[in-house]
Amino acid sequence: MQQRIISLVPSITLLLFDLGLEKNIVGRTKFCIHPKEKINSIPTIGGTKQFDIEKIRLLKPDLIIANKEENEKEQIEALKKEFMVLVTDVKNLEDNYKMIEKIGKLTKTENIAKEIIHQTKLNFEEFKINLSHLQSLPINLGTLYLIWRKPYMTIGKDTFIHSMLESIGLKNMFGHQTRYPIIHNFQTSYFSNCKLVLLSSEPYPFTEKHIREIQQQLPHVKIVLVYGEYFSWYGSKIKDAPAYFTSLLKQINEQNAASGV
Repeated sequence: MQQRIISLVPSITLLLFDLGLEKNIVGRTKFCIHPKEKINSIPTIGGTKQFDIEKIRLLKPDLIIANKEENEKEQIEALKKEFMVLVTDVKNLEDNYKMIEKIGKLTKTENIAKEIIHQTKLNFEEFKINLSHLQSLPINLGTLYLIWRKPYMTIGKDTFIHSMLESIGLKNMFGHQTRYPIIHNFQTSYFSNCKLVLLSSEPYPFTEKHIREIQQQLPHVKIVLVYGEYFSWYGSKIKDAPAYFTSLLKQINEQNAASGV
């Protein structure tokens, strides 16, 4: 009998498609938006933080895949009483490889999982070569990565985004803190060391108007809009991140050269 799977994590839903499990996915959250051309045929069971357990019961899953960061502990514990639940915890690339390998084993797609891991590693190795050519990019550029507005929120050392910043040679301004620090005031001496602000496209959809808003408070920094999924979507999505990171760093490098940094 065909394995029935519910994903409570947007990036893992995409991974399941890339593992060839499209017909096995019987439920997803409303935030599972990729792949766009196929996702609408999969029933939704609510959001990542608040899902409908009764809907999940009706879908009769053999496996539910959750995440420690994305989903609420109480709800996951409730699901565990009735279903097989895999709770993932991905904070860096090595965690990501282990997670893909484990899901591959549970779903009997080990070969495809290994290929995704192999290609991801190759892409990051190629990225490191490309990075070495960007010699004028300042090492450990003090970087503020914003994920939210009102209040402004950034990322700590125990997040996947932090590990992605490190992998591309950028120094997280809040790498000494955990979780998602709130910034109440940019007008402090601490931000004199900030050279770059990255405004993520998710979960808050920063746009050009927010660049002007933040530039008024931090006139000395470079501010760039970034595609957040390449920083936060672990799973198979991250396979394509190195190409994006190469382009992004070239953009930052060119802006720094133009301004004499």
